[in-house]
Amino acid sequence: MLTLYRRHKETCPRKADPRSEHNKCKCAIWADGILGGKDVRRSMKTRDWTKACKTAREWEAEERIEDAPVTLDYAWKSLLADLETRELSGSTVRKYKLLKRQMEAYGTEHGLTRMADFDLDTLDRFRRSWKDGPRTALKKLERLRAFFRYALDRDWIEKNPATRLSNPRVEMRPTMPLSDDEMKSILTACDNLAITATWPSQRLNAYRLKALVLLMRYSGMRVSDAVALTTDKLRDRKLFLYTQKTGQPVYTILPDSVVSILEATPRVTDTRYFWTGAGNVESIVRSWQARLKKIFDTAKVEKGPTNAISHRFRDTFAVKLLERGTSLETVGILLGHKSVRITEIHYNPWVKSRQQLLEAEMRESWKHDPTLSPKIIGTNPVQIQKGPVN
Repeated sequence: MLTLYRRHKETCPRKADPRSEHNKCKCAIWADGILGGKDVRRSMKTRDWTKACKTAREWEAEERIEDAPVTLDYAWKSLLADLETRELSGSTVRKYKLLKRQMEAYGTEHGLTRMADFDLDTLDRFRRSWKDGPRTALKKLERLRAFFRYALDRDWIEKNPATRLSNPRVEMRPTMPLSDDEMKSILTACDNLAITATWPSQRLNAYRLKALVLLMRYSGMRVSDAVALTTDKLRDRKLFLYTQKTGQPVYTILPDSVVSILEATPRVTDTRYFWTGAGNVESIVRSWQARLKKIFDTAKVEKGPTNAISHRFRDTFAVKLLERGTSLETVGILLGHKSVRITEIHYNPWVKSRQQLLEAEMRESWKHDPTLSPKIIGTNPVQIQKGPVN
């Protein structure tokens, strides 16, 4: 049962009587009471008593409050504001903004303006309009689910229809670590680029490219993180990678020769190695990616089926550690994986190769064990007969 009353302004003559009769003034009308087993105290968003009574009776009949439907535009603005407040990376926010534009364009084309308009069938048709590959589509679907989960948490929708969309079939990107010879070829190509450079700026970028290659190979950093590296993250040989959810910082140790290359490389600014810090980091990453592709071509090193050349340095970092006996858990922490399961998916085959390497080393060591010589260890002369032995 709901009770209506006027919520008087400070200037209202009826201020002294908070539950005064409705016809005494035109202050805002509020409702108070129990509805559907829940306490209710909210504005009726009207000053018309008759209209407020009609709305209250409708709520009581349905035992729930029928709010104005949340629009798609409002929901997206709210989510993006939340992402900014949480200080998520610019690339993450940019991908959500792209999904927003695509979803609003689809809604405009089909007359869909409210969150409630996007049911399972509608979302399925919306997804079929995407032109992305399976891997990109999977990531976009995860963001779509997060958007509807955000709306569900705020009671803007009754259920999350995106959770019932099936994942696209994605073939795992093959792990392609670089061999020692390939690394030598890439570094030689960087040196030759510096020698043959026509302009001083080209020579400087060749030096920086070599430093970037070594940094990614021996830190496991993504190209976007490596390009944005600042001098305060490197102290002696310790390179700061990120801070865990527990607040514990994660560092890695760079080889002395790599640190020497970084220190000798002319910086773009006093505090940055590869980027001025101005403008969009995605743009500068694309520039360095283009230089890396040219170096791979010059060195005649395979780029891989997905053309993810910078990721090959990250793969090399991980695989070399695993082959030397480092645990999956440690490698996952250094790579910044949220779960060791992610590390297993990408690098579990190399755990097997690590075991094979260990077995080969053990067999090699046995060759030099004098105790295992037939002259010393001999043979067991006992012949075991077939059948039961008493």
